[in-house]
Amino acid sequence: MMRLTGLLAASLLLLACSKNDPPPDPVRPVLSMEVKAEDQETLGRFAGTIQARYESNLGFRVPGRIAHRTVDVGAEVEKGAVLAVLDPTDQQNQLRAVQGDLARVQAQFINAQASARRQQALFNRGVGAQAQLDAAQTDLKTTQASLDQAQASVNQAKDQLNYTRLRTDHGGIVTAWNAEAGQVVSAGQQVVTLARPDIKEAVIDLPAGLAERLPPDVVFLVAGQLDPSVNTTATVREIEPQAQSATRTRRARLTLADTPAAFLLGTAISVTLSSAIPPRIELPLSALQQIDGKTRIWLLDTQSRTVQPREVTVLSRDADSVVLSGGVKPGERIIVAGVNSLQPGQTVKIDEDSPR
Repeated sequence: MMRLTGLLAASLLLLACSKNDPPPDPVRPVLSMEVKAEDQETLGRFAGTIQARYESNLGFRVPGRIAHRTVDVGAEVEKGAVLAVLDPTDQQNQLRAVQGDLARVQAQFINAQASARRQQALFNRGVGAQAQLDAAQTDLKTTQASLDQAQASVNQAKDQLNYTRLRTDHGGIVTAWNAEAGQVVSAGQQVVTLARPDIKEAVIDLPAGLAERLPPDVVFLVAGQLDPSVNTTATVREIEPQAQSATRTRRARLTLADTPAAFLLGTAISVTLSSAIPPRIELPLSALQQIDGKTRIWLLDTQSRTVQPREVTVLSRDADSVVLSGGVKPGERIIVAGVNSLQPGQTVKIDEDSPR
């Protein structure tokens, strides 16, 4: 009986002691990240396209009405290919007219030659006058000049007829048409744009302020919008000296370090500008905790899964991130979500989605 009473007293004593002990801190789920030092500053990301460095705006050398086009936009053509044809009626009529003039002058030239030969023969026999011989030779020279002029007119008319067919002087890809079949165009009017696909470049529009203060070591990373894994670097070839009045942007043309096969003319690209900076540490704004006017972060011990606070100094901040001037080193892991519910030495559970 006494033994039973002693066991009961001991049990009651242990129960009383357990009620006085504080409950253990709960294991809280958190998100963490590894601290990394950044040595590149992103200046912006801009959309652009792949274009040909060399483009030709072609037009007819004679006026007329476009009879038909032989190719469409996107067609690849070789040197000498016919792109469009004018109605050749006027040029054909002009050619017939000058050919008639040429035939008339040729007949006159034949008569002048015969006359000059006759007068020369009479003069050689001593029965012809010098004045008649001189007149015949002068007429022959005049007729020869008229013949040359008529022949030149025929050649010119043939050229005018040939100019009714718009041909390429180099191979390329048709990128734009500025006239349609049935439209009357003047000589030299821009009709079609032909791009040479052998040399391509990236074209983007930069804000005027950024274009004026680009650092000399700026790096352009050019990537396809549909497939960012297709990328290359580029350098500035030229920037337009004046900003466009409507958008206040300046067009920049970039020379590609290499040209991936996927970079076809017209491909939509994304160009990221970055510049080298002294190494700095940038963290998400959610990693900071303000306590008694001091700023701190929570360090994670990956072995014990416990956390400890550490004060840091903020160099700058924006809506989503902060840049620290000290207090944490690259390679350390910090808590980036759930910092307001932590206690020093508390055990945490790292979320499966947390970066390792």
